[in-house]
Amino acid sequence: MSVIVWWLVTVVLVAVHSASARVVELDWEVEYKFWWPDCKEGIVMAINGQFPGPTIDAVAGDIVIIHLTNKLSTEGVVIHWHGIRQRGTPWSDGAAGVTQCPINPGETFTYNFTVDKPGTHFYHGHYGMQRSAGLYGMMIVRSPKEKLRYDGEFNLLLSDWWHQSTHSQELALSSSPMRWIGEPQSLLINGRGQFNCSQAAYLSNEGKRQCTFRKNDQCAPETLRVRPNKVYRLRIASTTALASLNLAVEGHKLEVVEADGNYVKPFTVDDIDIYSGETYSVLLRTHSFPTKKHFISVGVRGRKPNTTQALTVLSYIDAPESARPSLPPPVTPRWDDYNRSISFSNKFFAAKGYPPPPEKSDEQLYLLNTQNLIDGHTKWAINNVSLSVTATPYIGAIRYGLNTLSYLKSPAKELVKSYDITKPPVNPTTTKSSGIYKFPMGIVVDVILQNANVLKGKISEIHPWHLHGHDFWVLGYGDGKFRPGVDEKKYNLKNPPLRNTVALYPFGWTALRFVTDNPGVWFFHCHIEPHLHMGMGVVFAEGVDRIAKMDIPDEVLGCGLTRKWLMNQGRH
Repeated sequence: MSVIVWWLVTVVLVAVHSASARVVELDWEVEYKFWWPDCKEGIVMAINGQFPGPTIDAVAGDIVIIHLTNKLSTEGVVIHWHGIRQRGTPWSDGAAGVTQCPINPGETFTYNFTVDKPGTHFYHGHYGMQRSAGLYGMMIVRSPKEKLRYDGEFNLLLSDWWHQSTHSQELALSSSPMRWIGEPQSLLINGRGQFNCSQAAYLSNEGKRQCTFRKNDQCAPETLRVRPNKVYRLRIASTTALASLNLAVEGHKLEVVEADGNYVKPFTVDDIDIYSGETYSVLLRTHSFPTKKHFISVGVRGRKPNTTQALTVLSYIDAPESARPSLPPPVTPRWDDYNRSISFSNKFFAAKGYPPPPEKSDEQLYLLNTQNLIDGHTKWAINNVSLSVTATPYIGAIRYGLNTLSYLKSPAKELVKSYDITKPPVNPTTTKSSGIYKFPMGIVVDVILQNANVLKGKISEIHPWHLHGHDFWVLGYGDGKFRPGVDEKKYNLKNPPLRNTVALYPFGWTALRFVTDNPGVWFFHCHIEPHLHMGMGVVFAEGVDRIAKMDIPDEVLGCGLTRKWLMNQGRH
């Protein structure tokens, strides 16, 4: 089945539901609240007084309308609908400076879009470091004809938490010299974690303090209550700002069936790695003995951990309320066992019925990830350019032909052949730019992400890259520097998985392929919040001629040069 035919079949299936599609319409207010996410008081960004924000539950084909009111006193806000492709509504993608202006304090902006495909998704703030402040929630899009069979489901939204405010973090990261924010103080499961105590202290000789909770404590874990001999779907999403994670359920196997809103060929594991921006569905089969409780553990991978595991409990329905798990939580695999990490990534193949990628690409884009300096400030750069998003949204600049803006010029597309990825950069100086990559409609693009050494020492970090507006095929991973003409032979062109987020491993490369079939301006960036803040991203403009004809609501573009243009037209 060709890519086009498969896409048309998907559209038809959604259209069948859309004939009777409902409208999911919600009024949201975003404001700061005092909260106790990890049993220590802090400040969170809440939606309608909730942290995390309300779960959106829709069916593929539904229209989602969110009236978002900014009740923050001194800062703008936007929300990105992570995993929703925004076909026909790129201005609702929720990326500040790319697809819209920030919503000013006191103002209301309406997001209006169709959820065109089923899957496990989430939403989060996409302005400054507001995701780190707790602006996030789950978004479940159900299939009109779900092919998976299970008896119940649970949502597990994973995040990390700092006691330092995000405004302080932003200032620290932007200082010269940079003040690194350090590892998170806690990991949270559905917004709940524990700092300076452990639920499993009674099973340990490490001298940790046993957590105790009162009835309405905001940090008290949510117990997952299950019945014996049943199948449960765990919908898992990671909105972490920094941490790569591993999740396991003591005494139970996990069957992975969905990744980033796409079904995969099922496989069974003891635990899963999940990077920031990724989502999974796993099936958990309960045992026949009904009176036990089991720990669910979430621990740090990919960075030397200085954060204790997040824990919650899987409780069989007949287990006494006072009972506690008799076995300790699963041990998180060693943080720097990258072979184990890559082995997990290589288990993913598309489920039966998904199309293979086109055999060849029309364009190849090589993106070298490096850590650099600008006037003493530490930055992340792509092809020696550190991204700086301007006050005029790209989509507006293109729509109204503001071609005087320098950022409509494309940065470099190829790797420097002489660059040694195993050593700190010989010339650490980089430049700041707002340049974008422009692609015509209907072509096949390969993106090869290349990792490298940081400024000092012998270190290369994991970077989970997320593409807005698209799913892409993950063609493969490799060690060392990518070799054009050689490493393409390693690509999986038969049944690679479709994803919207993919890991780039230390000192290695990751290759992906997508079709430019969604006109708009799309962010492609590292999903680690501090890294994006420091410039680790690029922007794709797709179908510029079509963007120039789009009927974009004026309220999307009331800032920067587009505001001036609208005012000159008497429209603002």
